[in-house]
Amino acid sequence: MKAVRFHQLGGPEVLRVDEVEIPEPAAGQVRVRVAGAGFNPADGGIRAGTLPFPVSLPHVPGYDLAGTVDASGPGVDELAVGDRVVGFLSMTDDGASAEYAIAPVELLVAAPAAPDLADAAALPSVGLTAWQALFDLGGLKRGQRVLILGAGGTVGRYAVQLAKDAGAQVVATASPRSRASVAAAGADEIVDHTTTSVGDAVTAPVDLLLNLAPIEPTEFAALVGLVRDGGAVVSTTAWMPTPGDEGRGVRAETVFVRSDPAQLAHLVSLVDAGRLRLVDSRRVGFDELAEVHAAAADGSLRGKIVLVPAAD
Repeated sequence: MKAVRFHQLGGPEVLRVDEVEIPEPAAGQVRVRVAGAGFNPADGGIRAGTLPFPVSLPHVPGYDLAGTVDASGPGVDELAVGDRVVGFLSMTDDGASAEYAIAPVELLVAAPAAPDLADAAALPSVGLTAWQALFDLGGLKRGQRVLILGAGGTVGRYAVQLAKDAGAQVVATASPRSRASVAAAGADEIVDHTTTSVGDAVTAPVDLLLNLAPIEPTEFAALVGLVRDGGAVVSTTAWMPTPGDEGRGVRAETVFVRSDPAQLAHLVSLVDAGRLRLVDSRRVGFDELAEVHAAAADGSLRGKIVLVPAAD
């Protein structure tokens, strides 16, 4: 089979397409015929060695998986050959950027009933990031008000939808390029952060400030004043501290997404119920993955990318 691997840490140029043996599942594992592997910026950090995830070389990247069970290892009763699955795989084991992938059965859940299985690869880790930020860390409840900075990104569009589905009022920042997608996700108010001061535009307090954007620390700290006493500030920007206000009881939380199959299964149920839409993705083939990594590194990558064994 074909697999994208890197044999050493380094820039995007270390990625190469190798011909390797089809792997065999061990006890508690299944082999999945890959329909799609979601690309995430952390894939680049793992490849470059800048994120603390030790991997054995050569390594197959791509921890977001959608595909069909192709074979089962000993002791697997939960899934059968032919089952459509999605999962957020370990960041240290070989991933899904291959024609076949091995996955522990406990990390997989039934895929959404969407007709094209590859689209589901755009859900696992980014959907879980949005869920855990809003509800596990942010404690968002029905009737509350949330400000989402950077709502035009993939996590942001899931976050807007999930917050609205939970009965919250959503204020979102977006550029003109992403305004339409943020509006379609259901935001109640949209602030164009390229022309407007967010602090001036948001005139009523919020219960939760969720930051998904590479904002300047001083600007971020200033926005904490928009959060009501006892509220929360949650951020995915782990490279800088998340500001809070201890004197007013405003908590500061940083998101480190984790694989949670129960939560992922709930997200799938929302998709199947029409309450959550999979974000649009652009498909690329194996030979294009290095270009995707390069674009992510220089900040020019736009939208969600799904790697497919044979790009349309």
